[in-house]
Amino acid sequence: MNAQELRDKTPDQLRDELVTLKKEAFNLRFQQATGQLENPARLRSVKRDVARIHTILNEKAKAAAE
Repeated sequence: MNAQELRDKTPDQLRDELVTLKKEAFNLRFQQATGQLENPARLRSVKRDVARIHTILNEKAKAAAE
């Protein structure tokens, strides 16, 4: 998921996506701890997507405050 796709979404959609990604990250961490994680790169990409969403939400909040 790239930043432009995320910027086109509303803050509510971004928050929903954030909840989904955090649940996925939680499940991936459990899989890693039990040795069942098949794709370790997915954990890294989920973390980065979460960070992207946080960044864009902050940008939108700052733009709304001005």
